[in-house]
Amino acid sequence: MDMNAYLSMFIDESNDHLQSLNENLLKLESAPEDISIVQIIFRSAHTLKGMSATMGFEDLASLTHEMENVLDLVRNNKLKMDNFIFDTLFKGLDALESMVQDIIGGGTGKADVSAIVASLQTIVKADYKSEQSSSASSAAGGSNAEGAILDEFQSSILLQSIDAGHSVYHVVVTVREDCVLKAARAYMVFDFLERSGEIVKSTPSVQEIEQEKFDRSFTVFTIASISEEELRKGIESVSEIEGAAITQLDRESLQQLCGAASQSAPVAAASPVNAAQVEVNAARSQAAAAATTAAPTAAQAPTAAGSNVSRTIRVDIERLDALMNLFSELLIDRVRLEQLASEIRRNELTETVEHMTRVSSDLQNIVLKLRMVPVESVFNRFPRMIRDLAKSLDKKVELIISGADTELDRTVIDEIGDPLVHLLRNSLDHGIEPIADRIAAGKSETGIVNLRAFHSGNHVFIEVEEDGRGINREKVKQIAIKNGVVTAEEAKRLTDNEINMLIFAAGFSTADKISDISGRGVGLDVVKSKITSLGGHVSVESEPGKGTKFSIQLPLTLSIISAMLVKLGTEKYAIPLSSIVETGIVPREQIRKIHGNRMIDYRGSLIPLISLSQVLEAKSFLEEEEHETEIVVIRKGDKTCAITVDEFIGQSEIVLKSLGKYLTNIEAISGATILGDGQVALIVDPNALIK
Repeated sequence: MDMNAYLSMFIDESNDHLQSLNENLLKLESAPEDISIVQIIFRSAHTLKGMSATMGFEDLASLTHEMENVLDLVRNNKLKMDNFIFDTLFKGLDALESMVQDIIGGGTGKADVSAIVASLQTIVKADYKSEQSSSASSAAGGSNAEGAILDEFQSSILLQSIDAGHSVYHVVVTVREDCVLKAARAYMVFDFLERSGEIVKSTPSVQEIEQEKFDRSFTVFTIASISEEELRKGIESVSEIEGAAITQLDRESLQQLCGAASQSAPVAAASPVNAAQVEVNAARSQAAAAATTAAPTAAQAPTAAGSNVSRTIRVDIERLDALMNLFSELLIDRVRLEQLASEIRRNELTETVEHMTRVSSDLQNIVLKLRMVPVESVFNRFPRMIRDLAKSLDKKVELIISGADTELDRTVIDEIGDPLVHLLRNSLDHGIEPIADRIAAGKSETGIVNLRAFHSGNHVFIEVEEDGRGINREKVKQIAIKNGVVTAEEAKRLTDNEINMLIFAAGFSTADKISDISGRGVGLDVVKSKITSLGGHVSVESEPGKGTKFSIQLPLTLSIISAMLVKLGTEKYAIPLSSIVETGIVPREQIRKIHGNRMIDYRGSLIPLISLSQVLEAKSFLEEEEHETEIVVIRKGDKTCAITVDEFIGQSEIVLKSLGKYLTNIEAISGATILGDGQVALIVDPNALIK
């Protein structure tokens, strides 16, 4: 079998499972007694192990197996989580991530994890020593060769599942005699069963099955939401599976099983029929040892499994880029056709163009949504990072994430992760004070870091805000003068915002000593250069003693937007419709001047009036000669202003084109578009006009 064909699928699913492991371990750390979280962690680890073993990445599978041993003790209430166990599991996760990254880079996924494995094995051995007496007493109560005994708690779980209306099945799966990869086929069966409900236990054990330490058959106990026939068809649809013998357990057979387990061996052997029944029941009872895995979730699992599984397909981002470019050209032709139809005025042509417009609009929505990804995929990695960083700095920090469902173009999502890492590390190291300093300042000992995302017009804003000490502007000025960023004379004339922005200078650092977190002068300058390269903007606000807020403005980078077309003399411009509140006309006498700034009364409040012709230096339009001025009211967050234009042309779908690498960072211009008549119109960036 050519495993390379499955490598990309393995990598994608491994990353998903590693992310799930990280998230749920963090949840478990805040609620160590919640066994339901342990179940989720165990299932992710178990699936990752099976995938790794099937793909031949033995080191990865081996480390996951050791972590699974620890989790198995926890979920069976034989081990209590503590800081050492959490730290060891997190180290194991870091090693797993490194191994997967090595595989992505074309490596074999091998790594020296002997120290982590030794720690995990120590945890397991120490637990078994403490549990020797209880193990001995349970063994005295009766056992068979495979250790399949139902204790009182385990049997009650299965009984509760039956009482709740769920089906408990005993399944004997037989593989064909000529089967080449028995473990792989068994894994496929387990995968189907896990999607159909909850696997309780298997015989031989999962570990033995994965190592192919079984002949031709294995036994599984499962709580499922599908019928016996559906279960059989699903199992037998797996290649090289010869058949599946399925028996549904009811309350009576389960109670017999519990009774048989507590009887002595001579009693069980009193009758050949009874002996056979006990043997079958004993085999069935292997479900019980893992019943605690299903305990908190048994009632919910079948319901979840019975729901529709989302069907997805992974597509290369380059194909989406090509699709977007082709549709952009189609849209330009559509606009041209609409203009021709309005000029020619033929009913047949008009009707055809209108129908094409409706169809292409639907197609446009689909194409745009294909490229959009929630920022959640980036934000999800930060809770773990904050946890580790706070621990190394000996600080207490709470990360609050909001707006994780805000969507961004995939190309921006891929690039935004590193800048946010630098900003969050800076917030923890420079912003949040040590616990003693916070208490002395009358603050809570736990620092708060807010990570939020939200839409504003044709842009997405991502903010990182903490309630720490704020920026020490005097210190920043002194370091800037010392490093030659500004002269002493220039420093005297700087505003607070300009001083704040000095921290983005290359090589700038306020750290007193170099550590593995900061002090080398690499970080915020990288943030600014990366955000600028994405066509975005970064700003910072700070108040001494109260905290600092970094704000990143990013373009959605959608190729197609709705816009209002306006004229300034002979020139045409497009203003994104998503930023426009309303349009109107203002007589010259209603324009006021306050402290040298033009203002107008807008719905009971004064807002600034900005001359677009002056900002863009459009000399073909003389605003002073106008008796009435057309205005466009725009909004950015909670700020509003009005911009003056010459004439409204109308609303249109436009294709956003880049101005190229030679015309970057032009004030108030975010790109250009080709209109239906072939003319080029510049696209105004409303966010740049509102300060």
